[in-house]
Amino acid sequence: MTTKIQRITPFLWFNSQAEAAVNFYTSIFRNSKILTTIRYGEEGAAASGRPKGTIMTVAFQLDGQNFVALNGGPVFKFTEAISFVVNCESQDEVDHFWEKLSEGGDEKAQQCGWLKDKYGLSWQVVPAVLSDLLSDPDPEKSRRVMKALLQMKKIDIETLRRAAEG
Repeated sequence: MTTKIQRITPFLWFNSQAEAAVNFYTSIFRNSKILTTIRYGEEGAAASGRPKGTIMTVAFQLDGQNFVALNGGPVFKFTEAISFVVNCESQDEVDHFWEKLSEGGDEKAQQCGWLKDKYGLSWQVVPAVLSDLLSDPDPEKSRRVMKALLQMKKIDIETLRRAAEG
């Protein structure tokens, strides 16, 4: 029997924190798990400069979405050019994911629902209603929502709704 694979999988390069990051992320999202862990063998260790026997990659799922984390050394760093969006149905979900993902992260990188976690990875914690409010056919409503959004770090749904109503 062949296992169905996900066609596109985000691959995250860490210096040496892949296992800790995966444990952190899988503790935050329901329906998440570690799938496989691969360690550096002799050839991989020689090519990468990483110690033989240490973790090379960890394949994992966050709420059913597959990812792979690599311990690749200090060659590359995350930037805000790539982020993961966490779509939330309620303020409770926004609060939960914001609190957990921002823990130990860069507070200066928090704006308009964006945050950077303690591993330097950028996330957007966004209520589903935001898209509806910003795409309202009344341009004045969507302008007020955007103005309110630009004042926020963590998104507050009720404040956005009040802004839409004027």
